[in-house]
Amino acid sequence: MINTSTVAASDRDSIARQLGRPPRGLRAVAARDVAGEPTVVQTNPRLEDGTPFPTLYYLTSPRLTGHCSTLEAEGLMREMQDRLAEDPELARRYAEAHEAYLAERDAIESLGTRVTAGGMPDRVKCLHVHVAHSLAKGPGVNPFGDEALEIIERRWPEKPSTDPAS
Repeated sequence: MINTSTVAASDRDSIARQLGRPPRGLRAVAARDVAGEPTVVQTNPRLEDGTPFPTLYYLTSPRLTGHCSTLEAEGLMREMQDRLAEDPELARRYAEAHEAYLAERDAIESLGTRVTAGGMPDRVKCLHVHVAHSLAKGPGVNPFGDEALEIIERRWPEKPSTDPAS
């Protein structure tokens, strides 16, 4: 297991504030917003107590978490799931996202399972995971994360904070 003391104390404090609790299984900050705040963390495949934690990338940004929850409530996951069943190219790209996620996690520590996160590769069950994956790895890796981010950016464009207290 990686020593998380390499994550800056200021980042740990920001993440704890964002989550409303101390982060668990923290490995690294995987993405930041335009103001430099953590938005995605990479977690260890096992929590400190040894419990398997297959979610390698975890969304911490309250703003993005709220937007993902809104999109989920509006039925975006159901729409994505329907398209997954109808579009073989989309299904192939989603399966590749799953394989990349699994390979990266297993390179850290294998959990002995092919379960990754967010329903991959057959279901769409958590936009938060897909957005976190897209932010951590960049565009073109997770098609549903990319799509959700495009919708979020259109509907709720992010602006840098001018308030030093925020």
